[in-house]
Amino acid sequence: MSTARHIVALLRSHIDGDEERFLSVATQLAAHEARQGHGKLAQELRELIDAAKGKGAAVARRGSGPVPLAQPKGELSSLLAARYSDIRLNSMVLAPELEERLARVITEQRQQARLRARGLMPRRKLLLVGPPGCGKTMTAAALAGELKLPLFTVLYDGLIGKLMGETATRLRLVFDAIAVQRGVYFFDEFDAIGAQRSGLNDVGEIRRVLNSFLQFLENDDGSSLIVAATNHPELLDKAVFRRFDDVITYGLPDPEIVRGILESHLTGFDLKDLDWSRVLEATTGLSQAEVSRAADEAAKVAVLVDSDVVETPTLLATLAERRAAMSYGCRR
Repeated sequence: MSTARHIVALLRSHIDGDEERFLSVATQLAAHEARQGHGKLAQELRELIDAAKGKGAAVARRGSGPVPLAQPKGELSSLLAARYSDIRLNSMVLAPELEERLARVITEQRQQARLRARGLMPRRKLLLVGPPGCGKTMTAAALAGELKLPLFTVLYDGLIGKLMGETATRLRLVFDAIAVQRGVYFFDEFDAIGAQRSGLNDVGEIRRVLNSFLQFLENDDGSSLIVAATNHPELLDKAVFRRFDDVITYGLPDPEIVRGILESHLTGFDLKDLDWSRVLEATTGLSQAEVSRAADEAAKVAVLVDSDVVETPTLLATLAERRAAMSYGCRR
């Protein structure tokens, strides 16, 4: 790979704020210069990289960076997992329509004071639907990262109780926290509590939990974002859809999106001889997450053989591995 392409990759990773990828590309550049016989330059680059890593570790030890978030305490500590997210919207490769809808949510959140002053409410209750691995969880993290808000993930093993009324009581604690601490609150696998109340296996407790959730959601008018995600929208009660401000549908990536994902994950590698027609054909039916993982596996193969080039057979092989793993999971 040429030094010019390394520079482009360095700039892209810097603009995206991806320090890990920045240092990875810098390491590749040092190795490239060493192979070109530029030993002094390669050594200088390695020393700078080591110094950057050491500085990063020192900063982490001093505790600088974002203001510490309010960690859930007491019973809430078993109901919510809290963290900051460094993911941004430009970290994702999205279809234009989907990117536009998410950007609109971010804009309305950033300008919510202006909207509320005119009696208008910003979008803040989102339902994300689509197959596994298509970016729903990453979207919640990206929204938190863009808005510089803590991301709170609801822990169902602590939320779902065995005794009657226990789950609804814990849900109230979660919604009390939503009202007090602004953040992005993420209900993953939402069908666990949003299933149809008229299902064949329905029991009274399921109805009570869902009714409680719908009431809490409808009454909440705070500033936090509530994001729910499901792989099975057909299981959700019809009343659920009416309570959300926006229902955003995700699908499997088209060839253009797939190429963008591969190029993003293989930044810093030489792809000029890649047979894109064969590669894109091999990704049919794979999710964004599976394509990303295949790209990372191909990158590791190249690094371990000290190469800057990702070969077509290597990428086809890693894509085949992901397809086989996905097929196995579907058969189980």
